[in-house]
Amino acid sequence: MPPPPPPPPLPLQSKQHLTSHLTLFFLLSWNLLCLPDKLLVVTVATKETDGFRRFLRSAKHFNYTVLGRGQKWKGGDYMSAPGGGQKVKLLKAALEKMKDKEKIILFIDSYDVVFASGPKELLKKFQQARHKVVFSSETLIWPDRHLEDKYPHVREGNRFLGSGGFIGYLPNIKEMVTGWDGENHESDQLFFTKLYINPEKRKAVNMTIDSKCRLFQNLHGALDEVVLKFEDGRVRARNVLYDTLPVIIHGNGPTKLQINYLGNYIPKVWTFETGCTVCHEDLRPLTGLKESEYPLVVIGIFIQQPTPFVTVFFERLLKLRYPKNRLKLFIYNQEPHHEQQVSSFLHDYGNLYQDVKFIGPEEEMDSATSRNVGFDMCRQDKDCEYFFNLDIEVVLKNEDTLKIVVEQNLPIVAPMITRVGRLWSNFWGALSAEGYYARSEDYVDIVQGRRLGVWNVPYVSSVFLVKGSLLRSELSEHDLFTSDVLDPDMAFCDKVRSKGVFMYATNMHTFGRILSTENYETQHLHNDLWQIFENTLDWEERYIHENYTRIMKDKLIETPCPDVYWFPIFSDIACNHLVEEMEHFGQWSGGGNKDTRIQGGYENVPTIDIHMNQVGYEKEWHKLLLDYVAPITEKMYPGYYTKAQFDLAFVVRYKPDEQPSLRPHHDASTFTINIALNEVGHDYQGGGCRFLRYNCSIQAPRKGWALMHPGRLTHYHEGLPTTAGVRYIAVSFVDP
Repeated sequence: MPPPPPPPPLPLQSKQHLTSHLTLFFLLSWNLLCLPDKLLVVTVATKETDGFRRFLRSAKHFNYTVLGRGQKWKGGDYMSAPGGGQKVKLLKAALEKMKDKEKIILFIDSYDVVFASGPKELLKKFQQARHKVVFSSETLIWPDRHLEDKYPHVREGNRFLGSGGFIGYLPNIKEMVTGWDGENHESDQLFFTKLYINPEKRKAVNMTIDSKCRLFQNLHGALDEVVLKFEDGRVRARNVLYDTLPVIIHGNGPTKLQINYLGNYIPKVWTFETGCTVCHEDLRPLTGLKESEYPLVVIGIFIQQPTPFVTVFFERLLKLRYPKNRLKLFIYNQEPHHEQQVSSFLHDYGNLYQDVKFIGPEEEMDSATSRNVGFDMCRQDKDCEYFFNLDIEVVLKNEDTLKIVVEQNLPIVAPMITRVGRLWSNFWGALSAEGYYARSEDYVDIVQGRRLGVWNVPYVSSVFLVKGSLLRSELSEHDLFTSDVLDPDMAFCDKVRSKGVFMYATNMHTFGRILSTENYETQHLHNDLWQIFENTLDWEERYIHENYTRIMKDKLIETPCPDVYWFPIFSDIACNHLVEEMEHFGQWSGGGNKDTRIQGGYENVPTIDIHMNQVGYEKEWHKLLLDYVAPITEKMYPGYYTKAQFDLAFVVRYKPDEQPSLRPHHDASTFTINIALNEVGHDYQGGGCRFLRYNCSIQAPRKGWALMHPGRLTHYHEGLPTTAGVRYIAVSFVDP
């Protein structure tokens, strides 16, 4: 006769609010291979936390059905200190109504527990234990170390009882809890320990412990024993000390981060065969919504130190594909150096956003307070659904970043960003014993994109999304970033972890990177020009011509004269910034033959110019020549290899009333680079270069394009007259 159908399950996304209530949950297996009417799994929860939802997901994976009823929790903080006696009281009351002597009860914690296998394996291992009640075991004794000598010895395995999980027949468990008459706040662990160390009571109940962790794996005291085991499209935790595969994994005591790590994989959250299996569950799709239906987001922008490419940051902010009338901005700037860039953005674009709150350097607000105030802007706005933290050094290349993280529908989620060429990212995979950075086993694979998913992590920073509802509930404190001993980012994450709220990092998409702010100097007009070493990729995107990478593939190099090559190298912005930097410096040479800047003090063919070393740019200019010019040189002049050395690199200024032209001459170089820094017809008239031997002229030099030609012997040349305006060129005599 088939078993009766299961009662209807409690939906995983229940509309009932479980906060501040204890719920006694029954998980009933309906797998016919496991005698479905015989196994009942019971757990307790004070509220529906992220950990509890993870527990339910693993239970659902193995076909457990959830039933429940609620009572107010009065058992103290049983997750971190002696207490939890109400668990025993509730269990005792529930068991009194049960009569089936063959029923098997599994009683476990839930917030920090995941199932690694199903009821069939669980029941098989229970039967093999040959006892009526089996408790989980631990390597450490708790809460009373003075009871150690009274524990029975085991031939192999753990000696001590753990109350976070046990399984047994109904009559035996009834007998075991009959003697409970303690208060709700008293220790259930101590109660069961005293039963176990009493030989008569232990024999009467017929109880033992799972000393080799075949059923239960408690992580506290056993972290070095447990590794992930990937097999056949699923993931298990393996105890390498006893070579067992436990069915239930419990992050008891101070091992919450370790169970979070294991929960990223177990039972089939991520595998090598499938990748992430849950990353597309419970999403909040935005596709198809009207702009007015998008959730309201407060974007918090924090400028705490001099940072390169701030103008580019605001350009990218404008490009985020999210309705601006559903965005509010909170901008905190404590750096006077960036006041002009912030004010320009707000003046030009501030009215596009629903609201803007700005805090400047004159308010002298510290970093932690600014972040607390930013959270308050969302917390106090009932319509604010998310707060998007965005530090100024974040480079968001993905214009859909905000939509992607909103759609993830997670309490806190960070789009993973990295620092170019390094393993630095905006999340930590693990924490050291002191609460600082530690590298998890999977960190490198995640950062380098060999494992893609949404990862439960202990720390996020720089760019992350927080649900507004979370700020009005579990994270309602107004000083989340404040600490006497921790930096604001670490203080925030520490408080989030203490509330049992999960933080995630996603690398399912490529989002961007983070700038280095080290060695950023602010004494120049355009300080970003000096970032070619520290933030090479960002410098390149800003200052190298957009077609430079296509030079060879699309044959963009032109030959206007024999052995003269013409190719794009600088962006318009690079040209403008270099010219403005030189004019800002202002110490142009007089154009005479006497020149103390050069060896020998005499210039045969003088120009009105400023040398790169006068503005402290010679090292940066050498890297430009080495990285972007030398490869072209070696292609166009086969057999010649250059280290791009130079004695003279300078910006020349031609004006009709100053120095309009340059007489014929050879250059003191093996080859010369001549880059046009402004536009003929727009900035000046005339100009150009004529190679006399070939009677060949380039009279309309393109802004940002470089002329490359031999310097000595063959390419005698002159600068043609500038008839109006001002012409600027950057000249380098390479390999003199």
